[in-house]
Amino acid sequence: MRINRSITRSPRPAAQAGFSLIEIIIVTVLIGGIVAFAASRVLGGGDKARFKLAQATVQTMAEKIQSYETDTGSFPGSLEDLVRQPGNASGWLGPYAKEADLKDPWGTPYVYRVPGENGGFDLLSLGADRKEGGTSVDADIKYE
Repeated sequence: MRINRSITRSPRPAAQAGFSLIEIIIVTVLIGGIVAFAASRVLGGGDKARFKLAQATVQTMAEKIQSYETDTGSFPGSLEDLVRQPGNASGWLGPYAKEADLKDPWGTPYVYRVPGENGGFDLLSLGADRKEGGTSVDADIKYE
């Protein structure tokens, strides 16, 4: 039995193999858009987490101020009095805070006022924008 084989190859299609430059650009732009969207979601969540943390730390710092007041009979003149004993504070049982506790999650010092507008003291974090006022994560976080 004999098999007849052709030595010639079948003709190549005229269509080009691979991707065109336009197709590559479109795919790159789409991937870039997806990455930008994902990054904004992930990075935007960071300020939301810091905002929640600031709400908790403002309350904690207010409790430290109240502990100071219970021990000494007066509110601290500044937040640094929670870290180092002032010369005029009898009954001081501190330190009540660490130096790092005196800044909010954005690294901005807390605003502390004695006397406060509605009580013994005001304590607030200025939020993500580090300015008074604002909305959303830029809003001030106040001890109430």
